[in-house]
Amino acid sequence: MAVMVRYPAPLRPGDRIGVTAPSAGVDDALWPRLEVAVGWLRRKGFDVEVGDCIQAPTHVSASRDARAAELQRMLTDPTIRCVIPPWGGETAIDLLPLIDFDAVAAAQPTWAVGYSDTSTWLTPLTLLTGTATVHGHNLMDTPYAAEPGLAHWLDVVTAEPGAELVQGSPGRYRTGGHDDWEADPAVCAHTLDGVGGWARIDEGHEDELVVLSGRLIGGCLETLAHLAGTAYGDVGGFARAHAPEGLVHYLDVSSWGAFDVCRALHGMRLAGWFEGTRGILVSRTHAPDAEGFSQHDAVRDALGGLGVPIVAEVECGHVPPHLALVNGAPTTVTMSEDERSVRQTLA
Repeated sequence: MAVMVRYPAPLRPGDRIGVTAPSAGVDDALWPRLEVAVGWLRRKGFDVEVGDCIQAPTHVSASRDARAAELQRMLTDPTIRCVIPPWGGETAIDLLPLIDFDAVAAAQPTWAVGYSDTSTWLTPLTLLTGTATVHGHNLMDTPYAAEPGLAHWLDVVTAEPGAELVQGSPGRYRTGGHDDWEADPAVCAHTLDGVGGWARIDEGHEDELVVLSGRLIGGCLETLAHLAGTAYGDVGGFARAHAPEGLVHYLDVSSWGAFDVCRALHGMRLAGWFEGTRGILVSRTHAPDAEGFSQHDAVRDALGGLGVPIVAEVECGHVPPHLALVNGAPTTVTMSEDERSVRQTLA
């Protein structure tokens, strides 16, 4: 019998949100953006605790022992109802052996939100404790208004138990890099100057409609590829325990070139990462193609043999705007002539 996924209680004004940097901290030049984001949450009525592991003395905010201890404390402190980092980074993988996931599983569940290097511990949190987590935004993204049809992460963590969340592709995206938060720390609207929507890319089925369902799991490819086949990336175990109906996988491709993506996905498939998959979502990315071999080719080469729908150009990556996706939630993806939607239930 499947074990139910645990959903943290909805956030309410007055609840405490913990801010810590398990990977990269914030340097002085971007501290005003952090203050804007924290102030945004406080104006919504939340009590925000900014931890000690937050600044940027090196590529990480503090020693791995200090970062792991602060994250562990925030995830198990019953007065902290949500944990969110300022952003990702590079080497959060060093924390994993230091986090007591059994203690986290025994504690009252807490919402955890983030993407990029945050996936390195966020996705194992769902896999190992059966607790729903939210992919798609970090703290520094929080002041941005959600595009029509998309949810803000705060919409997700404040939703009632059993709520249905429906998000749809806006068909627009940002073609350039990130906003200059140093020049304008208060920017709160994305510039979406590109036009384009989802595309089915599994060979021979490009023009077919898609309706697929399962529990959602995924994150940033560049970090999760290193967890496949380890105790922290046991997707098959999660599927057997929590998702007998199968899984919907999503991949956030940040910056790896097409051949790197191809090799990583082959390795993840061989390690069992895609066990139980009913379909795969792949993010829109600005990462480079190789000569004669595109990012889409990379995914088809590695995963086309799985025989499931593969939908690319999805708003689940580093290119704004961003879906707020709940790891562990029952999910239905629809791609038809009239609809591009992700429907999730907090149950």
